[in-house]
Amino acid sequence: MKIYDITRYLSEDTVLYPGDIRPRFREVDTGQYRVTEMTLGSHTGTHIDAPSHYLEGGETVDQIPLTTLMGPAEVLDCTDAGTAIEPHHLTGRLPGAGALLLKTWFSERQEFEPEYPALSIEAADLIADTGITCIGTDAPSIEAFEGDGSVHRRLLERGMIILELLDLGGVPGGIYTMIALPLRLKGADGSPIRVILCRQDAQEES
Repeated sequence: MKIYDITRYLSEDTVLYPGDIRPRFREVDTGQYRVTEMTLGSHTGTHIDAPSHYLEGGETVDQIPLTTLMGPAEVLDCTDAGTAIEPHHLTGRLPGAGALLLKTWFSERQEFEPEYPALSIEAADLIADTGITCIGTDAPSIEAFEGDGSVHRRLLERGMIILELLDLGGVPGGIYTMIALPLRLKGADGSPIRVILCRQDAQEES
């Protein structure tokens, strides 16, 4: 079985969305053992957006069913999309259920760029009608930097969970089994997350 870890390293150098908390790590040596003091935001690095991130009364991270975060996932190559993923990039290519992971050129980037590829509201509407339960992107956000939250709300209102800042650079397009587990943070609107994809070697593209 081939396993892809599509989680970015979590460090002080991780890609940071403007306004988010800069992660910091400080090693504490007690003389008998070492521990690390960590300062993180709920949306630091590869992370999950719970519905409560944008929707009042929406599910928090600890309330998301694990079945939503484990199961079939389709990696869709959108590296030709530029800065906007529009309906014509998706039409006829969407799975009917499970997870959809959008692979763009941003997986190769190590610094924030405001012109990262994002879903248009029309593309979000198209995805919202498919029955997909989880959508992920390798960009810092599913929504454009100048967005007003409409894309997030459109997807979250339809029951989708959002994964952001994945690393899909070395992952061929196709169908995988996904496991995406956040920290069990009670009442949180998001969490850093570890995401892996697996599939049998026989399914690998040549």
